[in-house]
Amino acid sequence: MKTKAISGYLSALLLTSTLGLWTLCLSELAFANDPTQMMPVTAGDLPTSEKEFVAAIHQFDKKQIIEKLGEPSDADDVKIKGSDKVVASIWHYHYLNTSPDGEYYQTTELDFIDDKVVVVVFLNNDGKDVDAGQKYDVPDVKAKM
Repeated sequence: MKTKAISGYLSALLLTSTLGLWTLCLSELAFANDPTQMMPVTAGDLPTSEKEFVAAIHQFDKKQIIEKLGEPSDADDVKIKGSDKVVASIWHYHYLNTSPDGEYYQTTELDFIDDKVVVVVFLNNDGKDVDAGQKYDVPDVKAKM
């Protein structure tokens, strides 16, 4: 009797998993075919609304962002200890993006790893009110093989 119960449970689990997988695949196809999601942003037309800006900014590197937005008002770099190699950066722009209600954020922070944006933060302050805190040197660590 226990074998039938386990077999029935496994069959139901397999069916549910298969349906869930198909639903996920179909939703991904629907999203991938949405023309508004596939259109690349070109020079000078970065959106100002926060959600669209976040979706668009990730396709650009630092050089392209400077071409579109100009130099940031503030920039902090994290370098590998003992070298000039920048591995991460924090850039601030002011009055660049709008909230859902149309109000401008005072500061937009772009956090980079190497040359790509990995985090976007919208602040209702100038970005300088936060205590700088502890500063760290990032060691140059090489993997041993």
